Amino acid sequence: MTPNFTSMIRPATVADAKQLAILYNYYIKNTLITFEEVEVTESEYAERIEKILAEYPFIVFEEKGEILGFAYAHKWRERSAYRFALESSVYVKQGFFGKRIGKLLYTELFSELKKQGCRQVIGVITLPNDTSVKMHEKFGFFKAAHFKSVGIKFDTWCDVGFWQLTL
Repeated sequence: MTPNFTSMIRPATVADAKQLAILYNYYIKNTLITFEEVEVTESEYAERIEKILAEYPFIVFEEKGEILGFAYAHKWRERSAYRFALESSVYVKQGFFGKRIGKLLYTELFSELKKQGCRQVIGVITLPNDTSVKMHEKFGFFKAAHFKSVGIKFDTWCDVGFWQLTL
């Protein structure tokens, strides 16, 4: 799948909040991929979009008016010395895996981050997650850290890995 006249990658807007909340809430309710445990509302997601877009890229993959994936970056750490290192996130709508949407989103996101002067991108991955690890490593990320049993969700203790990419 590549962008064409019916699909595009574009900046997210507050008007996308409903679709993005629904897409993301699937991961909250059904997976260990995010450690959030309470579903987000449309208005909460609208606030997230505004907050991220004030400083960083937040993009969506849209096809025929339906958002099939999104990616964004945000501060990795709060201290000013970390300002050139950002954390990235990418999510693809359930049922649309394997269509290169995540790859297309990350390609665009990293291009935008490079223009903004970002030097390091950190991917945070709940482990195990072979699909996410493989995608990150295809972009040149390397495993920089592994934290054991640092999160609990669905009564399961989870490991978290940090993957790092130099832009």
